[in-house]
Amino acid sequence: MKAFDNFINGKFVRSSGDKRIEVINPATGSLVCTVPDSTEQDVNDAVTAAAEAQRSWGALPAAKRAGHLRALAAKIRQHVEPLARVITEEQGKTLGLARVEVEFTADYLDYMAEWGRRIEGEIIESDREGETIFLFRRPIGVIGGILPWNFPFFLIARKAGPALITGNTIVIKPSEETPHNAVKFCELLAELDFPAGLINVVHGRGPVAGQALASSPSVGMVSFTGSVNAGSAVMAAAAKNITKVNLELGGKAPAIVMADADIDLSVKVIKASRVINSGQVCNCAERVYVHRSVAQEFVEKLTTAMQATHFGDPIKDETVEYGPLINEGGFKKVERLVGSAVAAGAEVRTGGKRADRSTGYYYEPTVLSGCTQSMDVIRQEIFGPVIPVVEFGDLDEAISYANDCEYGLTSSIYTRDLNTALRACQEIRFGETYINRENFEAMQGFHAGWRKSGIGGADGKHGLYEFTQSHVVYMQRY
Repeated sequence: MKAFDNFINGKFVRSSGDKRIEVINPATGSLVCTVPDSTEQDVNDAVTAAAEAQRSWGALPAAKRAGHLRALAAKIRQHVEPLARVITEEQGKTLGLARVEVEFTADYLDYMAEWGRRIEGEIIESDREGETIFLFRRPIGVIGGILPWNFPFFLIARKAGPALITGNTIVIKPSEETPHNAVKFCELLAELDFPAGLINVVHGRGPVAGQALASSPSVGMVSFTGSVNAGSAVMAAAAKNITKVNLELGGKAPAIVMADADIDLSVKVIKASRVINSGQVCNCAERVYVHRSVAQEFVEKLTTAMQATHFGDPIKDETVEYGPLINEGGFKKVERLVGSAVAAGAEVRTGGKRADRSTGYYYEPTVLSGCTQSMDVIRQEIFGPVIPVVEFGDLDEAISYANDCEYGLTSSIYTRDLNTALRACQEIRFGETYINRENFEAMQGFHAGWRKSGIGGADGKHGLYEFTQSHVVYMQRY
C-alpha cells in the first residue's frame, strides 16, 4: 500500500499526528493509498514556511516568477499519461477527460506566467496642484487554497498560478477524496529548481486541516472551491481574522431550449453537459426548460441519446463516456432527488436507478420529464448523470424559472433569434451565460457566481487581481 506525506518547505515530511486517510477507487472500491489526516500543527508549519518564502518571492520581478511557472508547466506536460491515470483511479473521470485536465493545467500555468509583464497599477488624477496619486497592486502574502475533488489537479493551478505570479505563496489542502494527484504534483515540483516554501501541500479533512488553514492569522486570503455548506464554514473561520475569502460554491445551471432552437444541437450539448465527469461539475446544465411546442421532440431525442450512453470503469475501458460517482454519499443524494421527483409526479423516461454493477458507485443515465419548479430535483444540486425537464410557455416564464434559484453560477440558452439571446443575457441573473454551446469557461474569462454560488471569481485579469491588494501612494511635489 502506498503511504504518502505532506509537502512542506520543499520536501516531504511526516505529520505530527498518527491518523491516516484511506483513498478509495470509486469504480472498484479498492484502496489507492493513504495520506495524513493532518493536525493543526502541520498546517501551522506549512503556513510558516510559506510566510518565510514569500518575502523573497514577492521581491522578485514578476517576469522571473513567470519563468518558474513555465518550467512547472513544461514538467507537467512530460507526465500527462501517468498523472491522468492517477486522477482517474482516485476520482473516477474518464481517461480522456483526465488527460485534458492535466494538459489544461499546464496551459493555465503558462497563461498565468504571461501576466508577469502585464500586471498593472494606475495613475489617478489628483485634486491638488503638484500631486500625483499612484495605485499599486501588491501581494497579499500567504494564500490558503482548499480544493474540491471533481477537478483536483487543475484546481492546484487555478489557485497556485495566480497566487505565485502576483508574488504570493500558497498552502494547499487537497480534498481528502482525491489527494494522490497532489502528491504526484509535489514530486514533480521537487524535481525542479523551484524555491522551497512557495507551494506547500497539507492533506487532511475540513474540520481540522481546513479549519486551521482558514482561521490562521498568517493567511491573507482563503480561496475555496466546494459546497455551499463547506464554504460557509470557511467564511466563518476566516471571519475571526477578517481574512479575505474567494469562494466558488455550488451551481444549479438552467438550460433554456426555445421553440426555434436547433433541437439536435441542444440535445447533444445538454446530454454531454450532464454526463461529463458523471454529472459532477458545478457549471454544467442541472435543469432544462423546454418550450412546450418542442418539448416532445426534445425529450424523445434526449432520452434516446441518454440511453445510448456508455459508462463503466474508465481505467478498464477508455471508450466510456462517464465513470462512477465519487462516493456513497454522492450516490445516495442522487438516489434521493430522483426518488422524490418520481414521488411528486415526474416520469422516468430512462434510467432512474443504480446501475447493475458488482462494484462502484454507478448511476444510470437518467431523464425525468414532467418536472415542476417546486421539486427538489429542480431546486437542489444533483451532481449526477440526471436531467430533469420542465416545460414553459414563453420566454418570460422561462427566465422567471431560471432565476428562481439560490445559486447563480452558470446558465445557457438555445435559440436562433438574436433578440431572444440578447434579452436572456440582460435578464438571466447568473455569473455566466452560454448561448448555443456547452457550459465550459475559458481561462481568459472570469468564472464567478452570484448569490450562494460564491464570492469573487477565478481566471483572466479579474481572477488574477483577486490575489492582490491595493496600495495607494500620494506623492506631493515641493
